[in-house]
Amino acid sequence: MIRLRPGPPATTTDLRRAQQLSGLLRGELDRVRGAALAWRNGLGGLLVALLGFGLVRGRTDVTTLRPGWAAAVGLLLLGAVVVGAVGALALLRAAHGRLTVTPVAALAPSPLADHQEAVAAARALRAGVVLVLVCAGLLVAAVGVTWYAPARPAPAAVTTR
Repeated sequence: MIRLRPGPPATTTDLRRAQQLSGLLRGELDRVRGAALAWRNGLGGLLVALLGFGLVRGRTDVTTLRPGWAAAVGLLLLGAVVVGAVGALALLRAAHGRLTVTPVAALAPSPLADHQEAVAAARALRAGVVLVLVCAGLLVAAVGVTWYAPARPAPAAVTTR
């Protein structure tokens, strides 16, 4: 048979550690949300700069590319839009929380609920950062293809006799 007995009394160090842990848990969600806002703003600026650079410096018309290369640019841009949108939604989820209402019966006690939300927000923040960086890579690849892909051959001149 297992007998449970009280442990040794808490020391001053144990009590300080418990207070420190409690304080960290209370501010955890606010710290993660603040980091998510900063990342969202920074990555948004990066994407705006990349789009501006691509629009200013790239070819103005992809119809001047060979058809296969023009399709590749289209697919890269489509992938960038999809990945960027999912990344932006993940960053918004991290910064502002889920877009749902939790039933009162399903609510966890406050410190636990805040910790669970902080963990979910941090996970969404990591996913959002990775996805936005992948989006940026796809945009750079699309601009690179528009710059360096072979041009469509000029139509042959029609000669009449």
